[in-house]
Order: sequence, then C-alpha cells, then structure tokens
Amino acid sequence: MALVESLQKAIDYMETHLLDTITAADIAKQANVSSFHFQRIFMILTDMSVGEYLRRRRLTLAAQELSSTDSKIIDLAFKYGYDTPESFSRAFRKQHGITPSEARKGIGKLQSYNRLVIQVNLKGAEPMNYRIVKRNAFEAIGIKRKFQCGEEMGIPGVPEFWEETNRNGESAKLLQLNNGQIKGLLGICSNFNIGKNTTDYSIAAEHNGEIPDGFSTFHFPAAKWAVFEARGPVPDAIIDTTKKIYSEWFPSNGCEPAEIASFEAYIDSDPYKKDSYNEIWIAIK
Repeated sequence: MALVESLQKAIDYMETHLLDTITAADIAKQANVSSFHFQRIFMILTDMSVGEYLRRRRLTLAAQELSSTDSKIIDLAFKYGYDTPESFSRAFRKQHGITPSEARKGIGKLQSYNRLVIQVNLKGAEPMNYRIVKRNAFEAIGIKRKFQCGEEMGIPGVPEFWEETNRNGESAKLLQLNNGQIKGLLGICSNFNIGKNTTDYSIAAEHNGEIPDGFSTFHFPAAKWAVFEARGPVPDAIIDTTKKIYSEWFPSNGCEPAEIASFEAYIDSDPYKKDSYNEIWIAIK
C-alpha cells in the first residue's frame, strides 16, 4: 500500500497549501516520485489532472467564502490565485454555472468538489496476466510530438496522431525498422510538464542500429519491467488495464514504478478487434 499512502500524503500537502504557489516538484516530492510519474498516477486513479484538482478545490473554497462572508470579489480573486476579477469570474462560472455576483445573492446552485481521499478497492476477482522481464538498456526510434493534456485520463490529439502516421506510411516504416525484442509499435509518454500541462508522446519501435533521418531516439536504461496483457479493442482495453494496474496490482504487490517512462506495445496487427492482444510495460523497483 506504499504507493497509495504516498499519493495521499501528496494530496494532503496540496490541501495544506491550496492558497500557496506550489510547484510540481513540491507535490511529487511528497509522494517520492518524479513530477511526470505523480501526474500520470494521479490522473489514472482520479480521472483528473493535478491542475484540475487544485482549480476545483480552490473554486469550491472560494464559493464557500463568497456565500458566508462579506469579502470583496476582487480580494477573493487574488486570494485564490487569479490575476484579475475577470479571470476569476470566468473560472467560477465554468465550474459553478453562475457568476460570483449571483452566488453572493444566492441565485443558482454551487458545485462542491470535496477533499480527495484515495481508497483502493482490492477486488482480485478478475486475474491480471503479467510477467516480469529483466532487460539491458535498449533504444527505440520514432516520431515525437508535444501535446496539451486534457482534464481526464487520455491525451487529446493522440488518436489523430496515430491516424496520421498510419495514413502517411510512417507506422509501416517503423514496423520495418523494428529489429528488437518487442514487436509492434510503441506508444511512449514522457516529459510531462505540470506547469504547462503538456507531455511528449512518441509513436516508436524498438531499433538497434543506424537512425534514419526524420526519426527521434528514445533510450531505455537497464531495468526490471512488469509486462501486463491488455486484451480487447483499444483504447478501452489499454485504459481499463492501466487503471487496474495502479488501483489493484501496485497496492497489492511490494513494487513501485521506477523513474523510467512506461509505454504501450501495440503488438496485434488489428488493435480494434474483440480479442486483440497488446501489452503495457512499466519499469518497477
């Protein structure tokens, strides 16, 4: 349960410092993981980003104070991290559906997001098929792009990125260049920036040798990997399996994710069929 406990410690830290300027490194330090891993795990378990959680909680407290005190709206805007009353009003209306002035007058309803407590349900009813693999360092090559993350699990624009690489033949070229142990194409998430809410996503293939023009390289150090089966059509099978890994498998095993980018391995030639077989690779410590 160490992973869950460390995540709750980070959440408690965010709650204590809701009115302060805190960085991704400050938050992740409480969970003893990197900023990238903390954001990824947090989003998988809660279906929202760290930034979205902070925004929702601050606006919840702002609404409570607006309804119960005579504090000026401009003062509340600055208190809860907004540069202007206008930006505060826009964010307030997006969450609550009414303006701060309407909330003060008791017009309309307020939407409250309560303090988050992570509770993991260790069902164990459905088996998870996985294997442990020890590998020396290896390389992957591919196409890398930066994306703005959404407010929930998943990265807007990535499905279109896959469609584009399939359409222009780059996926086929990567498959031809694949000469490593992991067959198929890899989907690699790395370099998450909580402040900007962006992440790099690469469509790649394991490759040993000369790097053709136009491709980026990705280095994986020697590590022990937990390799999970994801059976069923994508993306649902990948999303469901990933959630089970972090909400069930990690809490019930004495492992923690290592500071190495995890990836999806799309092995099946038809990832959308009912019994499609693909894998999720997560380095462990």
